[in-house]
Amino acid sequence: MKESDRPDPDVLLAAITRQEKSERNGRLKIFFGMCPGVGKTYAMLTAAKERLKQGDDIVVGYVESHGRLETMSLVDGLPVLDRAKVHYKGTILEEMDLDAILARRPSIVVVDELAHTNAPGSRHAKRYQDVIEILESGIDVFTTLNVQHVESRKDTISQITGIEIRETVPDSLLDLSSDLTVIDLTPEKLRERLAEGKVYAAGRAQAASDHFFKESNLIALREMALRLVAERVERDLRQARLQSGTPWKAADRLMVPVIPSPSAEKLIRWTRRTASSLEASWIAVTVETPRGFSEEEQRHLTKNLALARSLGAEVIMTQGVSTRDTLMRVAREQNVSQIILKKPSPHRLWKRLFSPALSWWLSNSGDVDIQFVEIKKGSREQFTPGIHSYQESLLQYGKALAVAAAVTLLCTALEPEIGYQAVSLLYLLGVLFAALRLSRFATIFLAFVSAATWDFLFTVPKYTFYISKPEDVLMLVLLFT
Repeated sequence: MKESDRPDPDVLLAAITRQEKSERNGRLKIFFGMCPGVGKTYAMLTAAKERLKQGDDIVVGYVESHGRLETMSLVDGLPVLDRAKVHYKGTILEEMDLDAILARRPSIVVVDELAHTNAPGSRHAKRYQDVIEILESGIDVFTTLNVQHVESRKDTISQITGIEIRETVPDSLLDLSSDLTVIDLTPEKLRERLAEGKVYAAGRAQAASDHFFKESNLIALREMALRLVAERVERDLRQARLQSGTPWKAADRLMVPVIPSPSAEKLIRWTRRTASSLEASWIAVTVETPRGFSEEEQRHLTKNLALARSLGAEVIMTQGVSTRDTLMRVAREQNVSQIILKKPSPHRLWKRLFSPALSWWLSNSGDVDIQFVEIKKGSREQFTPGIHSYQESLLQYGKALAVAAAVTLLCTALEPEIGYQAVSLLYLLGVLFAALRLSRFATIFLAFVSAATWDFLFTVPKYTFYISKPEDVLMLVLLFT
């Protein structure tokens, strides 16, 4: 089996683990919104009443109405568990009674405000930890969550709104959910609800409207919430594709390989523009092979990866024996529809004849489209391992001369014993060794120096470039080949 066809064992293990947990635990349904007031609790209670009509054993573990009459009216008719009383500094606080829920063992429990911090003295510090224990007991949970309470979005939302987010839930909790239902409302409609006192009391509504609920904030929060849900849908599609073994082109998803070369910058920017025009997601992938990267290559690679991140790419760094096989494996795992590659130069006919790269992609890409992009001459820096600057170029040619000098000294000592034709094999060995360590052009330079030195110092007649025997001509050709 090719590496490109072999599924990532870590991905498979994660999928199996999730499946085993979902079969053993309760199911988590999250009613998700951009901020308070969009109607998450209302939608959750409406869904709970519908399940109650269908005969499900459902109870309300905790609901916070915030004084909203619409929400309070929906609680009527639903079985409600009494809240636990927690004594703290002379005050009695009410929290969800986790033990009562576990003892009652309903099929579904309604738990509002997933990111809530429990009162000191509770069994768990956070309500989401209560929910995890409920799920592990095999009970389904309906709950609500705002995007600002997702851990990975916390810093960004703080920058947008200027408000520090103190209560968060880990992103892994979203992965536990079997149903992430977005409750969407336009910023204009939400501000209308705020002005009508349907979100906060009149005194608090005006302050909220001037700060957190500013229209610009709401637009950004809404976009972030919808994007998070879209990412979840993409993840579910990738998991389904892994089970089917065939890529699904439900939506465009682009992939660009990131190599340690200045020319990669153009390719990254081109992919970003294309993804934007297609309204598609895109990923930037770098593959580390056993050869590794030189210090200069690592510098270029770090710069290119930073560029990809700044342009909004999902960056994936992985390892593999074969770069092409590994890229195809990642493309299939990530449900990629197009791979963006640099177009081979039409002037390098020898490269096309002796490199199978083009035919490999055509033969192995399967349902994934391959798009070759031409990089103009102004940015045609080549990815040549080990040579990225003028100083390094001189060092490469210096090493080639050192190899030629060392081989010449060895041949001078051995030529009286083994003959001039036998020492030519030492020059050939030196060129082969250099081909593994030096750049292409430094190796060609060494082949020229080796051939000229052997011809001038060892072939008959000596100290001339005249070649009298056909077999000596053949050896010169072998040195270049």
